[in-house]
Amino acid sequence: MHALKSLTRYLSCTLLCVVASIFSASAQAQALPPPVLMALNRAQVPTDAIALLVQEVGGRTAPRLSHRADQPMNPASVMKLVTTTAALDLLGSAYTWRTSVWIDGPVVNGVLQGNVIIQGQGDPKLVLEKLWLLLRRLQGLGIHTIAGNILLDNRAFEVPTTDAADFDGEPLRPYNTAPDALLVNFKSVVMTFAPDPLANIARVQFDPPLWGVQLQTSVPLSPVKSGGNGSCGNYRAGLKADFSTPLSIRFNGSYAASCGEKVWPIAYADPASYNARALEGLWRSMGGQLTGTVHAGTAPQGPATFEFNSPTLAEVIRDINKFSNNVMAQQVFLTLGLPAPATPATAREAVRQWWQRRISATDVPTIDNGSGLSRQNRISAQQLGQLLQMAYTSPNMPELMSSLPLVGVDGTLKRSLASSASAHLKTGSLREVTALAGYVHATNGKRYVLVAIVNHPNAAAVRPALDALIDWAVMDNQPPRSYPTDLKQ
Repeated sequence: MHALKSLTRYLSCTLLCVVASIFSASAQAQALPPPVLMALNRAQVPTDAIALLVQEVGGRTAPRLSHRADQPMNPASVMKLVTTTAALDLLGSAYTWRTSVWIDGPVVNGVLQGNVIIQGQGDPKLVLEKLWLLLRRLQGLGIHTIAGNILLDNRAFEVPTTDAADFDGEPLRPYNTAPDALLVNFKSVVMTFAPDPLANIARVQFDPPLWGVQLQTSVPLSPVKSGGNGSCGNYRAGLKADFSTPLSIRFNGSYAASCGEKVWPIAYADPASYNARALEGLWRSMGGQLTGTVHAGTAPQGPATFEFNSPTLAEVIRDINKFSNNVMAQQVFLTLGLPAPATPATAREAVRQWWQRRISATDVPTIDNGSGLSRQNRISAQQLGQLLQMAYTSPNMPELMSSLPLVGVDGTLKRSLASSASAHLKTGSLREVTALAGYVHATNGKRYVLVAIVNHPNAAAVRPALDALIDWAVMDNQPPRSYPTDLKQ
């Protein structure tokens, strides 16, 4: 009898624990705004795979919404908020990067009797147009032939050699380009296809023209099928491009005239040789001559012949945050690790120390490369909330906020279906990761910090839930909408 009573008490306790657990989970799920919960159910994402925080700016009141906010999660590109906020704080919004150029010999009858030395200091936006101006400046000094070499000094950054395919098996995606103190045009080739129906070809332009690489300058137009609608379709697949050999870019397919003009950027297959090929190819395309070669070298100690400055940091972070540019984010991140040579380790240490001074001495996120293109990053919604609260009181707040995509208007949120454009939010997306973080301007005049992170195999399907969250945050103190009451848990 005693054993039976003990068993009865054990089963009763167990049942109560189970019921309490179910009730707690249900209450936690019900605490989410109904439209958010409904959209999560449709996406088949459980509430224990998300972290949410909505809190009024100033942090003096309890959060409107806090769900698993202290759980470290992978934030994908939302991690760029840490990099860009730290950079604004440590470097200042007017910070610029210098690219210095020396000529080490006399110019006689248009011939430089010596070398040209170019030293990079991490400019995140040394794009083709800027490179053309740099070479044009050389010609303005009377140089049309370089009798020596062009030497490239990129020692300001010391970055471990990696395989561009390591992260996601997509080595030709420009976002997988590795950082470089002399980052020329993101080490990418931009191919422009323009149909010429009279010649029955599409002409192909390559920018920059890579020296020593065979570039196919035309491709046949696709035949128009009888009864076809002439739609463009997947023109990239139709070209049957062959990028397997760095010394040639070939197309084994055709191009549909109905596609009109298209632009296709790719990362060059041999990034180590890209700078040399791009510089020599562009120099020669401008009519310049080169007797020697383009290769690595060391810049002199004295003053440069001339310098080119990058856009300001405030301008650069707009590209980083609005369009989630990974390589530019890594350039900024490594800059925080200067003086040279800057390494990922010195950059991480600089950000760690900054976080401890400005946000929390003990609660520090795990940061990998500063761009979010990583599986090692970990940060909680609460930590991101603290970052955004601190940034809002900073003198650099206008620069940071204006760098964030505006919902339904521009950047990575241009196609958002949230009903209001009253939010500036950084997005993040990786396989099994979707995230948002930034500021929401409510209809009652209040401003909120909003953070949402989803780590789940169905993360890509939660965009409607995040749009619903934005709408809910914006419509603070408004009459409640009518939502279905039969929400599944």
